[in-house]
Amino acid sequence: MFFFSDHELVLIFGLLGNIIAFLVFLAPLPTFYTICKKKSSEGFQSIPYLVALLSAMLLLYYGFLKSHAILIITINAIGCAIEITYLALYFIYAPKKQKISTLVMFGIFDVGGIGLTMITSIFAFEGINRVHAVGWICAIFNIAVFAAPLSIMRTVIKTKSVEFMPFSLSFFLTLTAIMWFFYGFFSKDDFIMLPNVLGFLLGVAQMVLYMIYKDANKKNSSEPKGELPEWKASTIHGGLGNSGGGNNHSGDFKANKDINLQPETSHQQIINV
Repeated sequence: MFFFSDHELVLIFGLLGNIIAFLVFLAPLPTFYTICKKKSSEGFQSIPYLVALLSAMLLLYYGFLKSHAILIITINAIGCAIEITYLALYFIYAPKKQKISTLVMFGIFDVGGIGLTMITSIFAFEGINRVHAVGWICAIFNIAVFAAPLSIMRTVIKTKSVEFMPFSLSFFLTLTAIMWFFYGFFSKDDFIMLPNVLGFLLGVAQMVLYMIYKDANKKNSSEPKGELPEWKASTIHGGLGNSGGGNNHSGDFKANKDINLQPETSHQQIINV
């Protein structure tokens, strides 16, 4: 911009992206407080955390392949640790059937996904082509994760209620996308920049929907609520927004009459750095 070089702007937006994505990674803490307190994860799903973990692992691998990508490495290393902790807590308190399904999905989706990516990139590509191949995989995966909130947006329009689409989560996911977009822009990294364009547009769309339908909740507060479809998103960051870290966690909401409804960020959106 006016007073900073491109290198300095990369550092500024990368640090801001790390900080915001880290906060988004922590969004599911109320959910896991409830799980630990009740000693049961019944009514919640592990899929958002499995998705967020794969996103963070892919971006972490990309960061190691790419030169001068320490800020991508830091947030996604933190994201991997956080998501593994979430999955461990979920597994401890999950019913036997959910434990088995979670282990199977972890083996196929996470271990298989990162393993296949590493093996293919190592044996099929060399040098900069390897970086580009992994970059494309990260970008495509993050775009798919960013598109997941379309289901909750459809629900908001259909029910005219924003009860399960909190404004604060949409705001911070949008902010994460902005930080990682500019990080990618000034570092000339299209694989980080492009997915966050979609993340920003969807985040703005969610906030617009919230403003349109926020008053509808008051009118429908006395009406019984049905079960809500899942919203998978980053995270976020989470990984990297899903371009930065945090997993662009996507929030996953599950209705349960005995458990408080809490947003569960997944860094698809959280971190699409």
